[in-house]
Amino acid sequence: MTSATDPLQTAATRLLEAYSSGRPCEPVRDLIDGVEAAYAVQSLLTKHWLGEGRRLTGRKIGLTSKAVQKQLGVDSPDFGMLFADMAVPDGEDIPVGAVLQPRAEAEVALVLDRDLPHERHTVADVIRATAFALPAIEVVGSRIRDWDITLTDTVADNASAGVYVLGTRPVPLRDLDLRMAGMVVERRGEQVSSGVGAACLGHPLHAAVWLADTLAALGRPLRAGDTVLTGALGPVIPVRPGDVLEARIDGLGDVRAAFAIDDHAKEEV
Repeated sequence: MTSATDPLQTAATRLLEAYSSGRPCEPVRDLIDGVEAAYAVQSLLTKHWLGEGRRLTGRKIGLTSKAVQKQLGVDSPDFGMLFADMAVPDGEDIPVGAVLQPRAEAEVALVLDRDLPHERHTVADVIRATAFALPAIEVVGSRIRDWDITLTDTVADNASAGVYVLGTRPVPLRDLDLRMAGMVVERRGEQVSSGVGAACLGHPLHAAVWLADTLAALGRPLRAGDTVLTGALGPVIPVRPGDVLEARIDGLGDVRAAFAIDDHAKEEV
């Protein structure tokens, strides 16, 4: 993917080298300008990964917190791609190095059984299209050194996607009040994050409507079978090897993310 003249290709190559080497890179905002160019880089990465045989399984929504939007100087969320190999079974170890500079957040996941192809969607459209909801922990990561990111950097870097863990008890939306659903994350019994559904753009379904509209306008609508991570319900959690996080969301139950200890650390114990 290298190119001496195309800044989009150059930015994509910089990020891919960080993925393959396991070493964070410099920001890409020196190479590209604006969110449209950043999504073009994300598309180049997606095309590359699909060409390697990875399977696209859904989308993730980021920047659903007003505080984080203010920090990055934006007024809307962003999105990234979810692939099948990013899904980690509930409670199974996430290998050291699987995500660069990992941080975790609890979210509501929606699994669709209908397409969302319209120019403008309503909450009712999303409800009808959703087969069920699950609790989720998304482990975000940045290929950009020290999380030194602007909106351009995170969008180009697949919205800082890493891996994600889904709960295993599907719940229909009719049995949930997602706006008022409380969320707590504990690390080995100690509370490390808390929040509520309303922290995600006022309601996780509002985030899903935004995504459905945005993707339809781009000609890549959400399809039946897609998983949608709707965005964080509370503060992000820095993680380290050996951590075990358990998230509980009212009405949805719990989900766990476990982080493996590297072999070097095991030898020192």
